[in-house]
Amino acid sequence: MTGFLETARLVKRFDGIAAVDDVSLSIKKGEIFALLGSSGCGKSTLLRMLAGFEAPSSGAVILDGVDIANLAPYERPINMMFQSYALFPHLNIWDNIAFGLKREGMPKAQIKERVEEMLKLVQLEPFAKRKPHQLSGGQQQRVALARSLAKKPQLLLLDEPLGALDKKLRERTQFELVNILESVGVTCVMVTHDQEEAMAMASRIAVMSQGRVLQVGTPKEIYEHPNCRFVADFIGNVNLLEGKLTLDHADRCEVTTACGVVSVGHGISGTLGMSAAIAVRPEKIQLSKSRPAVAVNLFTGKVKEIAYFGSYNTFIVVTASGQSIKITEANTSRHESAGSSPITWEDTVFFWWDDSAPVVLTQ
Repeated sequence: MTGFLETARLVKRFDGIAAVDDVSLSIKKGEIFALLGSSGCGKSTLLRMLAGFEAPSSGAVILDGVDIANLAPYERPINMMFQSYALFPHLNIWDNIAFGLKREGMPKAQIKERVEEMLKLVQLEPFAKRKPHQLSGGQQQRVALARSLAKKPQLLLLDEPLGALDKKLRERTQFELVNILESVGVTCVMVTHDQEEAMAMASRIAVMSQGRVLQVGTPKEIYEHPNCRFVADFIGNVNLLEGKLTLDHADRCEVTTACGVVSVGHGISGTLGMSAAIAVRPEKIQLSKSRPAVAVNLFTGKVKEIAYFGSYNTFIVVTASGQSIKITEANTSRHESAGSSPITWEDTVFFWWDDSAPVVLTQ
């Protein structure tokens, strides 16, 4: 590995149980890297080891070629921003940002210059004399970020950075935060359980479960090419059809499921008869009341649920074998086409997908 930040076979045990289990990562300089997983998967423990709040049971943490695993938190060129922001309520915004610089003994003129620079960066210059409680949640989040960046850390750690914000504000702040981090060029590791947040903010994502990293990749790689059932199911919505591999050529394979035979436009070099799952994203499935002119991956079922989400509709179609299939369709028009008959509950429908749409999972 040749990353700016590396973990080498990092392990953390509590009472003999591994909370972080043999994690090796390589993170590039200037990258926004997300640790994504559900509660208890080990992501926060891993972040705390990077910060120095937890000592590893074994393994190394290497920052810019130096093993920092045994350094105290204050000896590391790292800053951490917590979900609660941890702003000092009795200090105004200017003094909150200046706090760490004063403790370091930085000359007053330099402190003034750095704080003004940070206020400008996060666009809070008019609010410098306000107290934290006089700001909105999004503004408080930017103050916490400015304070974290003021000391110019080599590495910034973000623990659920937007978790305290409501959904609408969180979505808007994601882009603000990424723009600020990219303009500074700081290397950033963030922890989140929110897949949309990780997909929107990170250049790469590590999906974690039970202390282990299951897959590392760009948001597109992880969404389009999950390497196991857990990742496919955790990232976005997916239909998983369990079956057996019944044909495997270099350019095509088939998995026989309870719904029928699914054809995939590539081989997997597997063993015939082995268990496999077909993963198909809901938006890659087409739906019609009339039979389409397609030869493969065509199935039928009854519409059991319909949900309207504004920009798209979701249909739950149940096949004769009892398999529920989720299908989403974009709403591109405000009105139904003339003469068209909308799909409704209990309709028998056809659904199908291209042979490039499914992913074959063997783990």
